[in-house]
Amino acid sequence: MEITADIKLTKEQRARMELHSFLNILNILLGELQMIRLDLNQPEALPESTRMAEAILKAVTDGRMDEGLAWELASINIFFDREIHEAKRAYLGGGDDLAVQESVNNLTSILRVLTLRLEEYRERLRNGASWLPHEVERLNDNFMKFLAAVEKNSKGRYHIIYNVAAQESTDYLVNLKIEGPGGSTLIMPPVMQDVFRDLIANARKYTPPGGEITAGLIQTNKELRLVVEDNGSGIPEAEIDRVVEFGYRTYNTRERETKGGGFGLTKAYVTTRELGGRMWIESEIGRGTKIAIRIPLPGSD
Repeated sequence: MEITADIKLTKEQRARMELHSFLNILNILLGELQMIRLDLNQPEALPESTRMAEAILKAVTDGRMDEGLAWELASINIFFDREIHEAKRAYLGGGDDLAVQESVNNLTSILRVLTLRLEEYRERLRNGASWLPHEVERLNDNFMKFLAAVEKNSKGRYHIIYNVAAQESTDYLVNLKIEGPGGSTLIMPPVMQDVFRDLIANARKYTPPGGEITAGLIQTNKELRLVVEDNGSGIPEAEIDRVVEFGYRTYNTRERETKGGGFGLTKAYVTTRELGGRMWIESEIGRGTKIAIRIPLPGSD
């Protein structure tokens, strides 16, 4: 089904949508900070890191991100490194040392992802909807790091693998392919990297462990094509054309706890339309969902 809805966003909704990529990460970061305090048996530990994360999360939830907050976001890791060193030095063995180190490693991974998201966000602010060259190798590396961080955050509940022969019952099998017309480079607006990542994250979120996710991004001589497909929970047929509405969640997913704001599909659709593209969604309950986007290259008409 081609999606043709006319989405009207308020200024606040658009701002929140633009900051969508930070929302989930900040929620996870705060959860990890809480886990570290519990593992260390130090309820008051990591005060500055926690304060900064809470302040930035509130700003992002409100749709605000100024240069001051961006600076704080970029410097959280400095405060965390200092505070975790102090907390571990005062640690009296009242908790689980392995659990502490696992949470620290996980949070360090989250902070690396947060730094990358901030770099991408600043690039979008600088360049807007300009079509820029992206190295295929670097794009692949960015998405592999993203998926590695997703796996690490699961704390062993599942693994993400790329070879069907290695897949176990609780592993996600991911087929990821990115191609450009010349092999090494493709052109696209920077925001499309965010869109592609959000769609992959949604596919993982609504596919149980043991499922399969296929994601492809290619630039031809005429257009940018993006496809993400899963064999997860699917979308009720009557709601397919509504899933791009701001904050909308289908009836079969409303009880599921998530850390995001429900804006990923809205962002994908609105961005696609603003770039002159088209978006299709095919889905069936219990069998999965396929989302396809095609955006014409500038001057290709």
